[in-house]
Amino acid sequence: MPATARTKDDVIQIRASADTKALFVRAAALRGQKLSEFMLESARQQAEETLLDQRLFRLDKKEFGRLLDLLDNPPPPSPEVVTRFRRKAPWEA
Repeated sequence: MPATARTKDDVIQIRASADTKALFVRAAALRGQKLSEFMLESARQQAEETLLDQRLFRLDKKEFGRLLDLLDNPPPPSPEVVTRFRRKAPWEA
């Protein structure tokens, strides 16, 4: 179910300075959104980026060895990948 179709039954409260609120209100208006919509969308995007940007991951000794092996000896590119990389960009055609 898309996020917009889910019921919104939980409350998030934050405090901000008047200047910060005015900045948010101005930005929301430029996007044609309500303040709460703008803030929720912005916070969600930042949260997703933060989670996707994690660079720390843990591997046991066997998994780490496999990772190093793949980095040292990557598999050859598939024919589809080779074809795509040989294509000209649309703006170059």
